[in-house]
Amino acid sequence: MSPFHQILGNNLVANITNFTVWFALTFWIFIETQSVFATGMVAGIYLVFTAAFGFWFGSIVDHNPKRLAMLGSSAVSLGFYCLSLIMVLLEPAGAFTDPYGAYLWGFVLLVMLGVIAGNIRSIALPTLVTILIPEDRRDKANGLVGMVTGIGFLTTSVISGFLVAFGGMLAVLVLALAFSALAFAHLSFVRVDEGRSEPSGADAPQAGKVDIAGTIRVIAAVPGLFALIFFATFNNFLGGVFMALLDAYGLSLVSVEVWGLMFGVLSTAFIISGIVISRTGLGRNPVKTLLMVNVITWTVCCLFTLQSSIWLLAAGCFIWMLLGPYAEAAEHTTLQKVVPLERQGRVFGFAQSVEQAASPLTAFLIGPLTQFVVIPFMTDGAGADLIGSWFGTGPSRGIALVFTLAGLVGLTVTILAFNSRYYRQLSAAYADGPDDDDPGGMPEARPA
Repeated sequence: MSPFHQILGNNLVANITNFTVWFALTFWIFIETQSVFATGMVAGIYLVFTAAFGFWFGSIVDHNPKRLAMLGSSAVSLGFYCLSLIMVLLEPAGAFTDPYGAYLWGFVLLVMLGVIAGNIRSIALPTLVTILIPEDRRDKANGLVGMVTGIGFLTTSVISGFLVAFGGMLAVLVLALAFSALAFAHLSFVRVDEGRSEPSGADAPQAGKVDIAGTIRVIAAVPGLFALIFFATFNNFLGGVFMALLDAYGLSLVSVEVWGLMFGVLSTAFIISGIVISRTGLGRNPVKTLLMVNVITWTVCCLFTLQSSIWLLAAGCFIWMLLGPYAEAAEHTTLQKVVPLERQGRVFGFAQSVEQAASPLTAFLIGPLTQFVVIPFMTDGAGADLIGSWFGTGPSRGIALVFTLAGLVGLTVTILAFNSRYYRQLSAAYADGPDDDDPGGMPEARPA
């Protein structure tokens, strides 16, 4: 196997491990405390940590060999999981059943720090794609990265519940320690020739410096790049509707067992799209591909809840999951060409901080808005009188209306983006970007 494929497989193991811990912690803390407040706080902690550490993680990736940064990520996760396991073994009687207890939240913080340390890998991996893969094949490599994400998502959703049911957080942490150690040991034997000279001047490593101002200058220097990042952020902001309401809407149509099984099957769409991208690529202009994908997905969002049908919902979710990796791969491929390698870690970290914070923020806002405004509007309010005869009435149709409205907003914004000067500027910047054999551009990439 090439170094790239070995690193991809190593990342798969680490991602499954870290996200299984996160999912399992959410399940376990609800079982222990029966508190929705507690599970909401876990999501909030993930949001805050992701936004807070993204800039710093990007600096770590830029100022160190990428493989070393990934090894450090596994080592830090190992350390926090070990401390968490000690807390489980030394738990005072009943300490984990109190949703407001200091012992419980000290444990949660340790576990979540172990999970968040894995985000270094998600920043380092696209920079390694830049280094190891020739420019004309990076879109296909990014498709493989999306496939790995899909496999991780599918596997995590299946095994986390079983682990909690089998042995609680003790079983989860024992598995996390074993597989984190396995990922660390394997990566120790992978040799990656980054073949890069030490950056100098403004890009020279400066211990402990996050350098947000310098990162913003790099993004601003590429016409339309800020618009791309904030377009993705806005999409994630609207995508928070799915985080907040999709389970509730699905469970209004089918039982929890059917919904869980269906979601696991639909997750194979991530894998399918990753395979297709790895074979066909993204076309000559990944910026155009990104916007075309959004036109389709937001159109689907307008339609897949128009009638109360589990089959219509399943089809819509499948299309969303199928096209999601296209959007992510298109964004990564664009950044890998237009951003200098020496700054890519910080730019990817900036994007991670801004973009990933958007969905949970919407999830926190949209739940109360739907519960107290939209559902009454579609149950016995003006909405029920106006469109209820064909759209339907009741709580589930109120949730459905939120999806339709989100789709209309997303489609409108995407069409505006397609006709904006930022789209034309970024497309031109990508087309005119340095090739691998350009001595004035990035150093030569080696094939995987």
